[in-house]
Amino acid sequence: MKKVELLAPAGNWEKLEIAINYGADAVYMSGPDFSLRNYAGNFKSEDLPAAVKYAHSNGKKVYVTCNIYPRNNELSGIRSFLKIVGDSGADGIIISDPGVILDAKEIIPQIPIHLSTQANTTNFRNVQFWEMLGVARINTARELSLEEISEIRRNVGIEIEAFVHGAMCISYSGRCLLSSFMANRDSNRGLCCHPCRWKYSVVEEMRPGFYYPLDEDSRGTYIFNSRDICMIEHIPELIASGLDSLKIEGRMKGINYLAPVVKAYREAIDSYYTNPDGFKIKDEWIKELESVNNRGYSKGFYLNEESDSAPNLSNIKGESDYLLVGKVATDTSNGKTEVFVRNKICVNDKLEILSPSKPTSIDTVSAIVTDKGINTDIVQNGSIASMILQGSYKKNDIVRKKVS
Repeated sequence: MKKVELLAPAGNWEKLEIAINYGADAVYMSGPDFSLRNYAGNFKSEDLPAAVKYAHSNGKKVYVTCNIYPRNNELSGIRSFLKIVGDSGADGIIISDPGVILDAKEIIPQIPIHLSTQANTTNFRNVQFWEMLGVARINTARELSLEEISEIRRNVGIEIEAFVHGAMCISYSGRCLLSSFMANRDSNRGLCCHPCRWKYSVVEEMRPGFYYPLDEDSRGTYIFNSRDICMIEHIPELIASGLDSLKIEGRMKGINYLAPVVKAYREAIDSYYTNPDGFKIKDEWIKELESVNNRGYSKGFYLNEESDSAPNLSNIKGESDYLLVGKVATDTSNGKTEVFVRNKICVNDKLEILSPSKPTSIDTVSAIVTDKGINTDIVQNGSIASMILQGSYKKNDIVRKKVS
């Protein structure tokens, strides 16, 4: 049986390395323009070939996003960008707009076209249309249930991908106009300021400045605020639906989110294929997913359960108990682990080291040596320091500290 793909976000070089290190089969990234995450850091056009080469050298695939809905004055720039994508050797290009699809078919016919979730693909006739036009993969609309995805699978031959973890937009498949109206930042062109996450109150016209909360929460109401998707408990059903790729949301999020989420889904998927009939959720997977900031988890629309697709009216949040304090810079040598420091680390601190190939390690800092060879009791953000730890660790292992 063909193994389902685990697809992870790669918002920049560091996230690309982390996604691959922790087990993604493929990553999605963008150039400096023309994607829906202009503030993710992203890759310069000249860096795309090197990023693709790095992924390929590790046996992974790269899909490049070009999924804005462009205006007339952007079309020539998109055509130039498509040529760059073609020269990079990417394994796919993610597009929403039919006009951009036409250009991609003409300019880079060798690169498979993936249809973005922004295209609102909700039925198999829609998919058949795109298949007829040469699209190789579709990302289903987030409104679909597993039953509906299964029906699409039975009626089409192209690949199907779906988001299984991370933030959901409250508007129809993410086609949100709030950001444009409220901040003049067009969410359909990569500039979303996420107003669906803000708090709101009602103000009566004749009583300016007097705010009426819409529920009993004294902080305001969160009428647009969706919970995050988390489908790790339903890996067997996702695979049985016929999905070819399970996609993790989060190009804007940090490596302290990316590493534990990719690790948990990698282990869950591998566990299923090792023993499909005996698949069981492990507590450590759930712990890792709960260790990252989230807005409360749900199953989205997948299981047709009304409570899962309801807005997060009470602004439920899962605050992380962990602080990212560093990333291992090189493999442990002579008992010393070199760390890129992201937050203060002190001698005697108890750390957790998250590794892709073994359970999370708990270790204690017994000594710190700066990059100038000076012994110290404390190092701050931006430092590179060698630490004496009991265990041995690998480059790109995540170092964190429990804070509550």
